[in-house]
Amino acid sequence: MLPLTLTVTSLAALPAAAARLQAAIAEARCSVVAFEGEMGAGKTTLIRALAAALGVADDVSSPTFALVNEYRDARNTPIYHFDFYRIDSIAEAERMGAAEYLDSGYLCLVEWPARVAALLPVPHLEVRIQVLPNETREIELKIIN
Repeated sequence: MLPLTLTVTSLAALPAAAARLQAAIAEARCSVVAFEGEMGAGKTTLIRALAAALGVADDVSSPTFALVNEYRDARNTPIYHFDFYRIDSIAEAERMGAAEYLDSGYLCLVEWPARVAALLPVPHLEVRIQVLPNETREIELKIIN
């Protein structure tokens, strides 16, 4: 199944894409999922749809200033959502305990992962979102070894 490319042509198609992403995460057996894409590509929107598929009841929003949000899935298992856009250095990420979160074995959803690439475990699942014309998104899923 992996690598896999999904095409999302509207917000209405997002739940089906999130379900496919959920299955890919299970198949990959990677607890860290790195979301790559330009500003406004839909990283947080896709994470919100994935969280809904996982049974998260909380409001899912980008942890831009907090750096990490914790949610609970339908089984009350933690899910960590990171946004490293505003991180100044790997050292700052280490001070906030990013390595411990990423090594916890719990699902970690990471926006702007290139800023903390040295902390990402191998393997991890990469989700690359590309913006196409007419609000379409192409989502590429692959395991990074």
